[in-house]
Amino acid sequence: MNKLPNSSPDRREFIKTTGMAGLAAGISLTALPALAKAHPKKGHDDFAETIPFHQQPLAYDYKALEPNIDAMTMEIHYTKHAAAYAKNLADACAAEHVDTQTAKLEDVLAGISKYSVKMRNNAGGHYNHELFWKSMTATSTGKPSGKLLEAIERDFTSFDAFKTKLSDAAKARFGSGFAWLVLGADKKLVVGSTPNQDNPLMDVSELKGFPVLGLDVWEHAYYLKYQNKRPDYITAWFNVVNWDYIGQRYESMA
Repeated sequence: MNKLPNSSPDRREFIKTTGMAGLAAGISLTALPALAKAHPKKGHDDFAETIPFHQQPLAYDYKALEPNIDAMTMEIHYTKHAAAYAKNLADACAAEHVDTQTAKLEDVLAGISKYSVKMRNNAGGHYNHELFWKSMTATSTGKPSGKLLEAIERDFTSFDAFKTKLSDAAKARFGSGFAWLVLGADKKLVVGSTPNQDNPLMDVSELKGFPVLGLDVWEHAYYLKYQNKRPDYITAWFNVVNWDYIGQRYESMA
């Protein structure tokens, strides 16, 4: 595929004619307001809490992660793909009698085999994206510190070895899915991947545990900038990992 033109009209025409590739066929998407300039939450007491059923505002502008992730990709990814998961999750919850005021999304995922394919795809898609947004920042420290770094060095021998292992899992995921850093029941860290919008919380997943970090390797996460060069996207993504958040997330469960 030829590289997309840099001019905005041509790029937008590409998006229009490809029909937002990656959105599930037949999705009826209610337009949601762009929330890219919302303020991030303060404090760290939300790390161990459940992810809500509705889409949360981004903590940064669409352009904040450039040049690693371009603004157009972020805008489409957030307002179209992720918004569709949130909307379809709400529809599935209404149809399958899940009270989103009292239920926990994590509990739904843990018993996902009891629900429809629509619930599985959209509950997973929503959870995975909400974690993915929080896992990135324009001011990445480049590597973790404290207890998370100690755990990574304990379970992978070094941070570089961990990066290689996660990168390899992301590259090797056939088709679409996520690569994960997971805290197992034995409190050890492992790396793996899941297909589509599955995640390690699901009872149907071969990879099980608490998802500390998730890397989106669906093509819509990178195709506008990197085309078919998924390894280049993965390398660039490590430049925007929010290791402060990931460290707090790990410590909340370790």
